[in-house]
Amino acid sequence: MSGKDETPENPLRKELPEEVPAAASPEKPDTESEPIGPTLTGRQRLVKGLWPPRVSRAQLIVALLLFGLGFGLAVQVASNSDSDGALRGARQEDLVRILDELDDRTQRLEEEKQGLEDQRTELENSSDQAEEARKQTVEKEKQLGILAGTVAAQGPGITVTIDDTKGTVKADMLLDAIQELRAAGAEAIQVNGVRVVADTYLTDVSGGVGVDGNKISAPYRFKVIGKPQDLEPALNIPGGVVQTLEKEQATVTVERSDKIVVDALRPAKRPDYARSSSQ
Repeated sequence: MSGKDETPENPLRKELPEEVPAAASPEKPDTESEPIGPTLTGRQRLVKGLWPPRVSRAQLIVALLLFGLGFGLAVQVASNSDSDGALRGARQEDLVRILDELDDRTQRLEEEKQGLEDQRTELENSSDQAEEARKQTVEKEKQLGILAGTVAAQGPGITVTIDDTKGTVKADMLLDAIQELRAAGAEAIQVNGVRVVADTYLTDVSGGVGVDGNKISAPYRFKVIGKPQDLEPALNIPGGVVQTLEKEQATVTVERSDKIVVDALRPAKRPDYARSSSQ
């Protein structure tokens, strides 16, 4: 042994290769900083979210209901437009006259309502209700007699003369005149000596017009009791009776009067089946 200590050499040390320093790993590209694919704008994202549409069954039913509602409203607006078209072409003075006529009708209805209320008050407050009821019954009988044509009547009104030299005036034209006068408040009407009542009918006959089976011929003369300020404008409204007759080459004359006498009478007819229900 030598005086110098020697460390025995490890036999495994020679068999293992020397440590190789680890090679630096290749740098990975920074993928987080660079977006993949093109960037979408806000509008493009909105379009992409809305199309193609994803419609559920409930949404489809609601859409159909809304479509039906819109279609119905459109039809209603169109029908109202058609009904108002007749007045769109009217002059301002004609529209004012029509409005005045409507106001007059409203006023007449209010007056009739007030009269009925006054009658009820008189019956409730009268000391002799039986006598008051009798008076009102007599007065009501006279009013019904005028409407039924069984009694003569007189009062303010108009006289309408229709001269038909061409023979073009038909029964339906005279009927339109009667209906227009009734709507304007006519209370009694007589045509060429024939009293016009609720069940009056007109027919075309040779050489004239039949009124309740009575033949009348031109000139047709209407005697009408009512408020002249309402009756005359009702015949002269745009597209009304006067314009229609003038298109048929007939001449129409309207005269106001403070006293019109309607004296053509009709016999009282007893109904065949109807009876009073009062006990």
